[in-house]
Amino acid sequence: MSSRMSTLLAACAIVALQFGPASAQSQRNLILFVPDGLRALKVTPETAPTMAAIRDKGVNFANPHSLFPTFTMANASGLATGHFLGDTGTFSNTIYTAFAVQAAAGSVTPFIENDPILGEIDAHFSGNFVDEDSILFIARHQGFSTAAIGKLGPTLMFDHIERTGENTITVDDSTGNAAGIPLSPAMKDALTAAGLPLITPSRGANGKAGDNRTPGTVIANVEQQSYFANVAAKVVLPMFKARNKPFVLVFWSRDPDGTQHNQGDSLLTVTPGINGPTSLAAIKNADDDLAALRKAVDDLGLTATTDIIVSADHGFSTISKESKTSPAARASYADVPAGLLPPGFVAIDISKALALPLSDPDNKNAAVEPGTYPKRGNGLIGADAAKPDVVVASNGGSDLVYIPGKNLALTTKVVQALLAQDYVSGLFVDSEIGDIPGTLPMSAINMQGASRTPRPSIVINFRSYSTGCDQPVLCTVEVADTGLQQGQGMHGSFSRADTMNFMAAIGPSFKSGFVNQAPVSNADMGKTIAHLLGLKIPFKGLLQGRVMEEALPGGATPAVENWVERAKPAMERLATVLTGQRVGDSRYFDAAGFEGRTIGLEERKKAASR
Repeated sequence: MSSRMSTLLAACAIVALQFGPASAQSQRNLILFVPDGLRALKVTPETAPTMAAIRDKGVNFANPHSLFPTFTMANASGLATGHFLGDTGTFSNTIYTAFAVQAAAGSVTPFIENDPILGEIDAHFSGNFVDEDSILFIARHQGFSTAAIGKLGPTLMFDHIERTGENTITVDDSTGNAAGIPLSPAMKDALTAAGLPLITPSRGANGKAGDNRTPGTVIANVEQQSYFANVAAKVVLPMFKARNKPFVLVFWSRDPDGTQHNQGDSLLTVTPGINGPTSLAAIKNADDDLAALRKAVDDLGLTATTDIIVSADHGFSTISKESKTSPAARASYADVPAGLLPPGFVAIDISKALALPLSDPDNKNAAVEPGTYPKRGNGLIGADAAKPDVVVASNGGSDLVYIPGKNLALTTKVVQALLAQDYVSGLFVDSEIGDIPGTLPMSAINMQGASRTPRPSIVINFRSYSTGCDQPVLCTVEVADTGLQQGQGMHGSFSRADTMNFMAAIGPSFKSGFVNQAPVSNADMGKTIAHLLGLKIPFKGLLQGRVMEEALPGGATPAVENWVERAKPAMERLATVLTGQRVGDSRYFDAAGFEGRTIGLEERKKAASR
């Protein structure tokens, strides 16, 4: 152990006294590392040596599944609670709350990767909008030291009702600012002793997405993430070691996601898309941070008692903004290339189909005039913006449509309008509204449960296709409702490119050199973490993952069944097809959409039909 590490460890031992008496470390520790947006097949010894080593020496979850919609906050809720979105109500990164969120400038469609917004939504829904206890919440109540470090939004999701900074250490983009979770005096002292600032550095040039004339970033998010890695490796882990009690640390790496979104390697062209040098540098950046954490664990003598789990929230695709059918694409906009889809094209197209006014919830409900689009793509459709007939929450590779009145006739009209668009590939409808040809019920994908937040009426999956590489999931392009440009990166769809996230684990609780071919999901990961730590978590909703027993010593490989579910065709002969796998009562969703419009759908459907 280095002399600097020894000095820090001694300092943290003194600091640890402020946290009450320590218990003997009889239980194992756990680190959950989330490389946001990491595609499973992009991990090789060359691109990500640390993650490749964990996969190859520990457990390789070779059949992984993101939760759909394949967005960050949705999957953060699954990892944090072990529940599907029908229970957590975290349906996407942008949701409809049915009340004006002041922290989001009064919008009813807030983007929830934000600490104050999460706090306000919690307060509105009786203190916990997810309504399920998280693994960090229960762990700290059962005597564990807990910390969550990294990307703004999903980091706080793991203990979002703890906003003091005293019980769970939270360090994210907002740390040190008025909007952030405060640092405890002990953390401030420890950061200062380690020579680290009390304010998280910005993303700098990495945060620049460019526009339709200017490429986005060409560098990874190195500076900000190095800060997070140093906080974890040089401050939090030594502090936890000094407490002599078990701990749980969540580290949410913004890369490769943030860089893949903003990358400037492919302006307005779908190749190389997210396979350019900037995106590869982002994968290596995340891998370097994980290497720093592993080294700290080893230097502190914690390797034998610490499990390390790596689980990306979702996969990734390249953005297309092309459509031959969309009325929105035929209009002219000052900052959108001619013929391409503008942000908010779904809201615009539904508004035109219904012949109802469109208002912008992110611009004080102002009317969206011809030749313009909603500021963030969200839309309120109807004569009265305060009481909309239809609400569109724009998210990226899939969108949410809310019909507050749950009216079957209106829902059917919206569905028919969407079936006419070439950018749509699959629709799911709230089963309480009714059965509409061409669609499958949201209950089929675990999106109807005990959630507190308003449930979407329609979930739209967008078209995806391959540019022709050997592995289609590595060169998938998807239509996306976003302010980013064609050629940049996005996720959220029901393609296998977006549902296939990287997952691996290593440590005393896991088998060594084991390739797990059984399907697993992020809900399973949350459930398995609770099992490994012996957490007694009460639950309200029934849409839960399973413990991945087959990855644990002595666990048997379960039987796996493939299945296909097909909707009754609409008049246009379009039918949503859903393909997946089953382990016992647990269902896994591979891909969904209209045949010929979703990557991964045809391959799995054919395999399941044999």
